[in-house]
Amino acid sequence: MGLLISWLVLTFSFFVASRVIPGFQLKGGLWNQLMVAAVFAILNVLLGSVLFVAIGIGTLGLGFLLSFVARLLATAIVLKLTDAMTTKLKVKSFGTAFLAALVMSVTGAATEAVLRMVGIG
Repeated sequence: MGLLISWLVLTFSFFVASRVIPGFQLKGGLWNQLMVAAVFAILNVLLGSVLFVAIGIGTLGLGFLLSFVARLLATAIVLKLTDAMTTKLKVKSFGTAFLAALVMSVTGAATEAVLRMVGIG
């Protein structure tokens, strides 16, 4: 999937999570949402895999067996870091970040599947 489409899917995932999860708030319009998605994407590229491996090792391999949980934890940590780095995203707690990571994951996967079905992705 192209970089631009992936960025738009991520932005849409942020939008859906902000509408569904209380305590997960995006401020401003579309431009600010695109910027938050870009900051998150950069942090996720730089730290996401490192966090996933650290969680896997820290749980003595259990994190690798339950990789979906480790990925959600890593994403929640990156969401909290994104919150700390920008004033356009407010995440109330780590629990909120974890739920937002789950919603964003499901939304992103479903959106990408639909785009593939219609021949865009």
